[in-house]
Amino acid sequence: MSPLPPPLRPLPLGRREQRVDLVIAAGVFVLALVSVALSAIGGLWGAAQAPLAVGIAYAAVLAAPLALRRRWPGIVTAIVSAAYFVAVTAHIPEVLVGNIAVFLAFYSIGAWTPNRRRANLVRAAIVVAMFAWLVVSMFEAATTATSADVPHGVALSPAIAQVLLSVLINVLYFGAAWGFGDRAWTAGVQRRALEERTAELEREREVTASQAVALERVRIARELHDVVAHHVSLMGVQAGVARTVMASDPALATTSLTQVEGSARSALTELRQLLETLRTSPDADAAPQPSLSLDAIETLVTDAAAAGLPTTLTTVGAPCEVPDLVQVNLVRIAQEALTNARRHGGHDATADVRLRFEADAVELEVANTGRVAASVTPGLGMVGMRERVTVSGGTLELIPRTGGGFIVRARVPLARVEQTS
Repeated sequence: MSPLPPPLRPLPLGRREQRVDLVIAAGVFVLALVSVALSAIGGLWGAAQAPLAVGIAYAAVLAAPLALRRRWPGIVTAIVSAAYFVAVTAHIPEVLVGNIAVFLAFYSIGAWTPNRRRANLVRAAIVVAMFAWLVVSMFEAATTATSADVPHGVALSPAIAQVLLSVLINVLYFGAAWGFGDRAWTAGVQRRALEERTAELEREREVTASQAVALERVRIARELHDVVAHHVSLMGVQAGVARTVMASDPALATTSLTQVEGSARSALTELRQLLETLRTSPDADAAPQPSLSLDAIETLVTDAAAAGLPTTLTTVGAPCEVPDLVQVNLVRIAQEALTNARRHGGHDATADVRLRFEADAVELEVANTGRVAASVTPGLGMVGMRERVTVSGGTLELIPRTGGGFIVRARVPLARVEQTS
C-alpha cells in the first residue's frame, strides 16, 4: 500500500493539537512521578527494586516523547516501548503509567501516520517484540518452576498462569490500541475530505454567483441597447427629415416631429418597464409586465417605412403557438436588423421582412438593399442578436448581399424550445 495522496490525509497538525499533546505529556509525567513514589514505598519489586532516582528519570523518558506523538508517532512509540521494556526488566518501580504511555503512543501510530504501510509494519514489529518478550518470560518461569511450586491437582504453576494471563491482557490491550488508532485515522480522513468538499462547493457557489451576475449584466446591456438604439436611431432620422423640410414643407416637418415625440414616448415606456422589472424582487408577487409578441413586427415595419426605409412584411405559413421568450427575441432581432438597415443602407435602401411558420420551426428573415459593406465588424447589435438566438435554442445567419445590403436570418426550432422550457 503506497502513501495516501494529500487530499486523503487527515487534518493537519495545528497549534491546538500541539498544546493538547504538551498537556498530555505533562500529565503523564506527573502521574508517573506519583506512581514511581507509591510503587517504591510499597516495594513493588522487593529487594531487586531499582533506586528511586532511576524511577524519576524513567518518568521523564516515558512522558517527554508524547509531546511529539502526532508529529513523529513511529519514533515516539519506539522510544516509549523501549523505555517500558527496560523499566520492567530493570525492576524500576512503575508499571501502571507506563502501560498508559505505551497505549497512547501505539494509538498515535494508527491515528497520525500518513504512510499506512509503515504504520502497520511498526505496530506489527512492536507486537512481535512484546510477544517474544512474553515467550521468553514464560520459558524462564517454566524452567525455574519446581514440583513444590505446583499445588496438588493443578496442571500449571502460578508463574505460568500469570504469564498466560499477561498474554491475554496484552492481546486485548494492543488490539484495542490498533483498532482505535485506525478508526481515528479514518475519521480524520473523512473529516478532511468533508472540509475540502465544503470548500470546493463554496468556490463553485462563488463562481456560479459571479457567472449569474455576468449573465444578468449582459442581459441588461442587451435590453438597453435594443430599446435605446432603435428609438434613438428612429428619432434621429425623423428629426433630420423635419430639419430638411422645415421651410419647404411645414406639414411634413410637423409629422416628422410628431413621430419623434412618439418614438421618445415609446422609448421611455419600454425603459420604464425594463427598470420596473429589474427593481422588482424575484420573490415579490408583482403583476407580470406585458411582453412583446410577433404582432409587434408589423409596428416595426410601419415605423421603418415612416422613417424613410420602405419596408414590406410577408408572413409565410399558418401562424402557430410560439413561446413568449422566442417571440420577444425575434421581435428584438427584427428591430435591430431594421435599425441597421436605416443606419447603414443609405437613402435608397429598402427592406423586406419575412416571417415563416413551419411545422417544427419559426424563421425570421430581414433582407435590405443599400450600400455594399466593405467589411462586417460585429458590433453590440450583432452580438445581441446572436445571444438572443442562442438563448432561444436557434441559429443565426448574417449574410452580406453581393449587390449591396444585408440578410439577417434567425431560425428557432419550436420542438426544442418546448422540450427545454
